[in-house]
Amino acid sequence: VQLQASGGGLVQAGGSLRLSCAASRTISSSVVMGWYRQAPGKEREFVASIRSGRDPRYADSVQDRFTISRDNARSTLYLQMNGLKVEDTAVYYCKANIESESYWGQGTQVTVSS
Repeated sequence: VQLQASGGGLVQAGGSLRLSCAASRTISSSVVMGWYRQAPGKEREFVASIRSGRDPRYADSVQDRFTISRDNARSTLYLQMNGLKVEDTAVYYCKANIESESYWGQGTQVTVSS
């Protein structure tokens, strides 16, 4: 399966962006999908994940600001990001865990200016 992330861009602090991650084929709703990010000079870190459209999990740093969701019919994952901060600047990657394999999207750049 291939994952295509989109929706990144340049936004001022306090603004919002919505990321999308489209899968090249149907993915079971039971598959865990998530978002990760990597800032310059830092390791890739977990942002949020979701399974079967429920039980979302978030990193403490984005809790109450970001919302993860998925459209199972379209096999598309979303990340609504509100109240963006300069420290949210990173390349954002989507990921799907399918049968013990991890599939990554190509990443989309999010830049938050002060």
